[in-house]
Amino acid sequence: MALIAKHCEEWGFFQLVNHGISEELLERVKKVCTEFFKLEREQNFKQSPLFKSLSDLPDGQKLENVDWEDVITLLDHNEWPSKTLGFKDTMAEYRAELRKLAGQVMEVMDENLGLPKSYIKNAFNSGGEEAFFGTKVSHYPPCPKPEMVNGLRAHTDAGGVIMLFQDDVVGGLEVLKDGEWFDVQPMRNSIVINTGDQVEVLSNGRYKSAWHRVQAKPDGNRRSIASFYNPSMKATIAPAPQLVENGGVGVEAFGYPEFVFGDYMSVYAEQKFDPKEPRFQAVRAM
Repeated sequence: MALIAKHCEEWGFFQLVNHGISEELLERVKKVCTEFFKLEREQNFKQSPLFKSLSDLPDGQKLENVDWEDVITLLDHNEWPSKTLGFKDTMAEYRAELRKLAGQVMEVMDENLGLPKSYIKNAFNSGGEEAFFGTKVSHYPPCPKPEMVNGLRAHTDAGGVIMLFQDDVVGGLEVLKDGEWFDVQPMRNSIVINTGDQVEVLSNGRYKSAWHRVQAKPDGNRRSIASFYNPSMKATIAPAPQLVENGGVGVEAFGYPEFVFGDYMSVYAEQKFDPKEPRFQAVRAM
């Protein structure tokens, strides 16, 4: 409990082992996602405008406002890939396990922050709608000019609790702390947890959302499976009253507003890669 509190407060990132998700399931997830990319995505990526733009780019220049990433999003009710054997069943089973893990992580955060049990989960499930739960299946293919394009530009995550199953071998994920970028080193079958902007607000600044990025790499196809437990679009988010009364970080800094998450997402869509404090100020004015 103390370790999780420390890393939520100081880093906004930590890696979970002994998380209760079976090794057998995680190995199947790796297998079907790797096969899915090769069968259904790799050729299209190599023929994409992004690939051509990088190939044609003169030395010394850099591609801006793009990411060297192939990505699909899995939701409960959208269309999933169908050609890769076992993909649907495996990923549905995996998502069910991750949804349970999100609940456990939020309960630990509640207790560490001195909040009532299920406080964060209930906040995310308010507004008459269930919380959003989505899974991004990303691949970062080998990049012929990694110094000329970002794998994924630096940003904080808009939502709540993010659970990442990253590649065992190919690195590239970095987190910013005290002005310095640190590698989030691959650790076999661990789940990387990071806190999003909404946890920062609910905790009144105790748990900061961390800036992170992915570096493009010349070798290896980096697999990255990120699941997001976010508030419903109609949920109202504000600092927990218990933490405002106790003088949270946000009070001294600039005070976090109360807002509807859907309004925040409208701002975030335009300002994802910009400093986050103006996002809070913009949504305050809505």
